[in-house]
Amino acid sequence: MVKSKVLVVGGTGYIGRRIVKASLEQGHETYVIQRPELGLQIEKLQRLLSFKKQGAHLIEASFSDHKSLVDAIKKVDVVISAISGVHIRSHSIGLQLKLVDAIKEAGNVKRFLPSEFGLDPARMGDALEPGRVTFDDKMAVRKAIEEANIPFTYISANLFAGYFAGSLSQMGSFVPPRDKVHLFGDGKLKAVFLDEYDVATYTIKTIDDPRTLNKTIYLRPQENILSQGELIGIWEKLIGRELEKTYIPPEGFLTTLKGLDYKLQVGIGHFYHIFYEGCLTNFEIGEDGEEASELYPEVNYTRMDEYLKIYV
Repeated sequence: MVKSKVLVVGGTGYIGRRIVKASLEQGHETYVIQRPELGLQIEKLQRLLSFKKQGAHLIEASFSDHKSLVDAIKKVDVVISAISGVHIRSHSIGLQLKLVDAIKEAGNVKRFLPSEFGLDPARMGDALEPGRVTFDDKMAVRKAIEEANIPFTYISANLFAGYFAGSLSQMGSFVPPRDKVHLFGDGKLKAVFLDEYDVATYTIKTIDDPRTLNKTIYLRPQENILSQGELIGIWEKLIGRELEKTYIPPEGFLTTLKGLDYKLQVGIGHFYHIFYEGCLTNFEIGEDGEEASELYPEVNYTRMDEYLKIYV
């Protein structure tokens, strides 16, 4: 089977750069958008040039220039958007509506993967304010995709390990504590933790797979379905001592949330749904979805005990 040509939008970002790497490794002719608005962001430019050295094609296009987007899209079969949706960095999900318009006009795209890579927004209709804005914006993009009859795959990657595993899901840090740790509720509700390179690997696996067409793909590798308490237990075993634990009841968490800056409220509010409601694992995958590790058992995904060793 001929491998699809891939265009990555947001290729210099947190998950985007890993998607570019995975696309090249899996043998796809890979294009990466180089936006003229890059200006003096030297690190992003150097990252783009490193992609070029690895065999990717850089193509200049801008969200403010519709024709440039259409021209870029006409060169490929698959478009993957990885633009930021994290408020503490930059929330640009709405820009994808311009990308949808360009894909519709180009008329050649066999698959579009919008920037999701987290919680499934279709299941978050009752999310708390102001954090629900993330899911509302993603659903607006989905609506535009489906109204334009663009073939799609949605990736629900659950929790990035860099954000949630390395910190033992503590707020305000990305490294694991060695003395004291906070648990949400009783710490027993299950979540799903993914190494970001595994997210990219599974994502690229889907793009030429007819089983994933017009479906949501959930990344739920069995051994990485863990409670916060289990994650902490892995860390305690690695460092050889038990941490002092403080349990935060739901009402205490919500009280703390109200005093935070808006951007922090948006992101940290998602903790409530994950760790107090178990929103990542409290449902069965229906016929509109598939589970990635079942589709691609050949992927040797990173287990969290292995992942956490780097922090010891």
